[in-house]
Amino acid sequence: MSAPTQEERKACWGARDEFWQCLDSHADDASKCAELRQCFEARCPQQWVKYFDKRRDFLKYKRKLETEGYHPPETAGKS
Repeated sequence: MSAPTQEERKACWGARDEFWQCLDSHADDASKCAELRQCFEARCPQQWVKYFDKRRDFLKYKRKLETEGYHPPETAGKS
């Protein structure tokens, strides 16, 4: 696979941003953003799609930690 051109990268990032905005506005209901997801997958290399999906999950987790703080899970059988 050859490296994407500047135009291909911009198209990929634009499709990603539109998809993420849709998810944000629909409380992460992917069924309402299926068309944008298909566009995102069509414009980006598969490895990039996987990376961006993980990146979004990480950013949501990080934002949650910053707003709510860390709450360790309750462990069963404390001594």
